[in-house]
Amino acid sequence: MSLKVGDKAPDFTLPSHLGTEVSLSELRGKNVLLVFFPLAWTPV
Repeated sequence: MSLKVGDKAPDFTLPSHLGTEVSLSELRGKNVLLVFFPLAWTPV
């Protein structure tokens, strides 16, 4: 799947640093920052 600038991000769920799961749809209306560090396994 490829997105273009201005496309809405698809909903997804990821584990949080607190051991719970967070879905993008749960954060609708809030500012969201996604940080990816491939193979670093470093908490941000």
